Amino acid sequence: MNERKSQDGVRGLLDPRRLLVFAEVARSGSLAAAAQALGWTQPAVAQHVKRLERDTGCTLVIRTSRGVTLTEAGRSLATHADAITARLRAARADLDALTDLRAGRVRLAAFPSSCATFVPAAIALLRERAPGLDVRLTEAEPDEARRLLTTGDADLAVTFDYDNVPNTPAEPARTPLFDDPMLLVLPSGHPLADRTDTDLADAADQRWIAGCPRCRTHLTTAAAGHGFLPDVRHSTDDYVVTQTLVATGLGVALLPALALEAARDPQVTTVGLRRHTPRRVSLISPADMPPSPATAAATTALIDVTSPRRTAEPKEERDECLPRDRAAVRAAELEPWRPTQDG
Repeated sequence: MNERKSQDGVRGLLDPRRLLVFAEVARSGSLAAAAQALGWTQPAVAQHVKRLERDTGCTLVIRTSRGVTLTEAGRSLATHADAITARLRAARADLDALTDLRAGRVRLAAFPSSCATFVPAAIALLRERAPGLDVRLTEAEPDEARRLLTTGDADLAVTFDYDNVPNTPAEPARTPLFDDPMLLVLPSGHPLADRTDTDLADAADQRWIAGCPRCRTHLTTAAAGHGFLPDVRHSTDDYVVTQTLVATGLGVALLPALALEAARDPQVTTVGLRRHTPRRVSLISPADMPPSPATAAATTALIDVTSPRRTAEPKEERDECLPRDRAAVRAAELEPWRPTQDG
């Protein structure tokens, strides 16, 4: 019933194309001048006016030797036709501005250590390239970021995944950014601290500090693969707190290199892990929604800024898995992007 009423309401509306033609007739003062302005023939313009008169049930113009004169009904309708023309032009201008990145909004969700490292550089690059864009950042762990995408409260999300932790069944569209090595974090002076790298099993007898639920699952699953269950004594998703607990000798931890780049406690030591897969940092977006010009520009900025992190490292450095100097990484991120042979 409501659908029929809606359809009836649409049927009762005047044809906007005829209104636009009539607006040009009213401005030009004759059918011939309107036809010339529109690039139509005069009979085609006359036919549209005639059909509009039939639709309204009113005489809109009186033909004279000098052109046309608007009736009272015609003058009233011309006011509305002009307003419709103006609104359509404004709509076209708004869409052109969005396409040209002179306007638009991007809502970005990102996990904490990305917000403390490369995401601000990407936003700054996007602002430089498209000053008219309104970029909004929300710090959110991956599960919360996915929820924001699902509810329509975010357009893009920077997230991370572990190979040994299952993802949600319905994965959104994904753009890989880079691999983030996992490091064993130890207090200074720990027996394992003087090693270049080690196996996770070498820390089987240690007390552990676990992170967010996803990170804790990664730790326990990886430990199970080495034949032990970690003795988790403390849990926190704050990597600064984690390092403080480690520094005071309350346990050891697994942290990604990005978290240590964001904030490094001088009283902890990191050791690379052999045969330990990194976490995958990615940009995700709703799978059922094509990218807008604004989200496409934000995606490009994030890809460009993280390009140095995707550069192949020498084997010795890759094996060590040590975090790079934060200032050097920041400087590389702000350098103009250059395409590599890998693209």
